[in-house]
Amino acid sequence: MLLEKIDDTKVSNKSVPHELGGRSMVDLFAGCGGLSLGFEQAGFRPVFVNELNNDARATYLANREHPIAGIPFNRRTELHSADVLELDRERLAKLKRHLESLNVGLNFGSKSTLDVLAGGPPCQGYSGIGHRRAYSVDKAQIPSNRLYENMASVIEELRPRIFLFENVKGLLSSRWTSEGRKGEIWDDVYGRFKRLGQQHGYLVRWKLVHAKDYGVPQNRPRVLIVGFRSDLVDALGSAIAPTEDCQDAVRARMLPPHGESPPDLEEVFGDLEDREISRRLLSQDFHGGLATHSYPRAAKGKWQNYFRPDDLSRAFAELHEQEFSKHSEKVVRKFSAMIENDGEIPVEFRTKKFAQRVLPRRWNNHGPTITACSLADDYVHYSQPRSLSVREWARLQTFPDNYQFVGKRTTGGLRRAGNPRAGIFEREVPKYTQIGNAVPVKLAEAIGVHFDSLLSKAGY
Repeated sequence: MLLEKIDDTKVSNKSVPHELGGRSMVDLFAGCGGLSLGFEQAGFRPVFVNELNNDARATYLANREHPIAGIPFNRRTELHSADVLELDRERLAKLKRHLESLNVGLNFGSKSTLDVLAGGPPCQGYSGIGHRRAYSVDKAQIPSNRLYENMASVIEELRPRIFLFENVKGLLSSRWTSEGRKGEIWDDVYGRFKRLGQQHGYLVRWKLVHAKDYGVPQNRPRVLIVGFRSDLVDALGSAIAPTEDCQDAVRARMLPPHGESPPDLEEVFGDLEDREISRRLLSQDFHGGLATHSYPRAAKGKWQNYFRPDDLSRAFAELHEQEFSKHSEKVVRKFSAMIENDGEIPVEFRTKKFAQRVLPRRWNNHGPTITACSLADDYVHYSQPRSLSVREWARLQTFPDNYQFVGKRTTGGLRRAGNPRAGIFEREVPKYTQIGNAVPVKLAEAIGVHFDSLLSKAGY
């Protein structure tokens, strides 16, 4: 059952807070929690989460112990959902009554006090890379490509002050069928959210943003649709500037134009470099496993201190998820040659495999050029002949090092991609894939800070 009864009588009244200690949010299709984490860093607190995959949901919950009426959020099973298809009107009515009963400042009357509802429905069917790897079938045959409809239905029921839809750039040009019109899926998706404005009083705008403009060491273009409820629009007045002829959410000041500057990769990975690993890869010495269990050096600079909060900043603190692939001698020689030749793959090592790139220590004047997806072996470390670890992969998405990940480290291609042609849509979501699918934390934080500022200006 989605909504299970919890016996709150076991909790002392003295421990029950009257407020969340932050603004409220609901996260649909939450994955491992990158979007929520960014919003949490901006002062929001999740009050309900939906995520279908068991491992991704377990990762999300492992990192969320904030109290809801005296009980940690990750123990409040009535506030967790797997399948968004379960969230029909009856279930959502129960959820609203339950949240109101918890005395955390939420009510769902004519003007719901829920601050933000955000979500990024699974994007494999819209992504050029993901779709190619998952077999070529018409996107109309992939059930997950219609989940934006379910997200819109939940918005209609919960009526948040702000909603945010997030997805991949490929959504803008996708077709439902091979004979279809380019961009027809985008027209249907954006049209559905625009109808929320017409029928339920939301001002709706959109923008294609790039994560590198918000402190993320990736280019990573993302499509964002944002909706502000009419009473928020009225209260903000000239603080936002929407016009009828322009759908640009940044120009309307409904989304932030930029955030922090992105770090170079030596700022991201420098404190994790263990010289012993290169030696062991070259000698094929894998005795006792291949991992670094403590930080080789202390954190240095703003970014390494961001990634290593609390007591992790010192040298030799315990380090997690820094396990390395045991590459064969041939692969190690290939990666070494690529590093020595500015990324060029020598003829003797060239295959039909999906292109691999050596990551640069520093970006050029145009900033980050990469997008981390679900495969860490797309990239080679800038100074060591290996692919990236889970921890390094997480840093590319600006997850701090104290964020825990649950599940397998990686898995096979078919298990990860499914087989839509055979009607198999279930996918394994190991750690690398969870991280690659996430919303970059710093991008989400910049949006959350902007929303918090506008809600404050409106008096909420």
